[in-house]
Amino acid sequence: MLGVECWVLGVDEVILHPFMQFINNQQPTPNIQHPTPNIQRLSLNKERMKKNQIDIVTMGCSKNLVDSELIMKQFEENGFHCTHDSKRPQGEIAVINTCGFIEAAKEESINTILEFINRKKNGQLNKLYVMGCLSQRYRDELEVELPEVDKFYGKFNYKQLLTDLGKADVPACNGVRHLTTPRHYAYVKIAEGCDRHCAYCAIPLITGRHHSRSVEEILDEVRGLVAQGVKEFQIIEQELTYYGVDLDGKHHITELISRMADIEGVEWIRLHYAYPNQFPLDLLDVIAEKPNVCKYLDIAFQHISDHMLDRMRRHVSKQETLDLIAEIRRRVPGIHLRTTLLVGFPGENDEDFEELKEFVTNARFERMGAFSYSEEEGTYSANHYKDDVPEDVKQARLDELMAIQQGISEELEAEKVGKTFKVIIDRKEGEYYVGRTEFCSPEVDPEVLISSTEKPLRIGKFYDVCITDSDEFDLFGEVVK
Repeated sequence: MLGVECWVLGVDEVILHPFMQFINNQQPTPNIQHPTPNIQRLSLNKERMKKNQIDIVTMGCSKNLVDSELIMKQFEENGFHCTHDSKRPQGEIAVINTCGFIEAAKEESINTILEFINRKKNGQLNKLYVMGCLSQRYRDELEVELPEVDKFYGKFNYKQLLTDLGKADVPACNGVRHLTTPRHYAYVKIAEGCDRHCAYCAIPLITGRHHSRSVEEILDEVRGLVAQGVKEFQIIEQELTYYGVDLDGKHHITELISRMADIEGVEWIRLHYAYPNQFPLDLLDVIAEKPNVCKYLDIAFQHISDHMLDRMRRHVSKQETLDLIAEIRRRVPGIHLRTTLLVGFPGENDEDFEELKEFVTNARFERMGAFSYSEEEGTYSANHYKDDVPEDVKQARLDELMAIQQGISEELEAEKVGKTFKVIIDRKEGEYYVGRTEFCSPEVDPEVLISSTEKPLRIGKFYDVCITDSDEFDLFGEVVK
């Protein structure tokens, strides 16, 4: 059984796969932090299955969400009714789109599969299918451990599910999605895979080499989304700044974003997942000059210590990182930087961590996330380093780093009080309309709360909002026009 199978990491060291042990235990792993909407609310009470309904659950990142939206459209063209992340899944078929990024994400995916296996055992589900990153990486093992799943698909062959259901791929729908986001914004995936091979990251092992979509294909997709009413575009890929290099050896992200910004109806463009090494500086000119390109950049720095950056195989130095941040802020005044940092990487000592804390304190990132190191088999770090930072130390460092950032975020958000910003309204929730400025990505960044008693507002419309107050997580404002 896989629950007792080992992967050799070194001469004397082996590691068991906790998520495979979890399968064998047949019980949920508590305190998983990777978000999966609504799954914990699954009811095991007998419910009537709805014929021709497919419940789709998406785990992990927005890139997976795009894949789910593509297959949903194909299902619907073939006569199925689809729900996404339903609070009460009632379909006769379920499709779980899994994440396999880190251990917690893998366990969360397994937990979700087990929930639906229980539904199947209880007669609440006829067919269960699994796709995505976890399935791409561990298909053979999962087929042995979870025979209750009718079939596993990887990240790239999921359209085979149509054939297995006796349906056909609808060519007219290729590239067309059923949007699960509010209709005024959408994610646009411009590439798949990654060529970077950072020491800790399993993504290249799952998705393969970087593969860019053509500029014209992406622009056609954006035009189609504009025609559907989409105003805001979240541009995503594993390594955004590498876009186009695999096509002809040249960076094309600047050209792509510039041409996208010129499309009528595109009101906001937001850039996610840049890489600091070989960052194309001309992209900054587009962000600065195009009013519909948000003054926002998601760029993962991971660490600042040269010792750690070298061990992580990031191919960038501390000084190069500091110089890049300074250049970004010089060229694009007022830009909001979102970054991700990694603590507890093998060999991280107290001096490295103190250097990282100083970096966060001085850089004053507007947005920041962090996670602790999780050893992933097959990666460079798993094969060459000992996971030598104790788990309690990892957690303590993570808590300390995020406490520093929390204080910085509170101060920076408080500086917005009294200022007026363009805000898009995402939804109405209780007594408030909830919106965002150009400095806020959906679901992860602070929101703007506007009293619903003032006057009715339209979802998906922009308003000028004066910020009247702030707290730890949100801004409060009033519409001025």
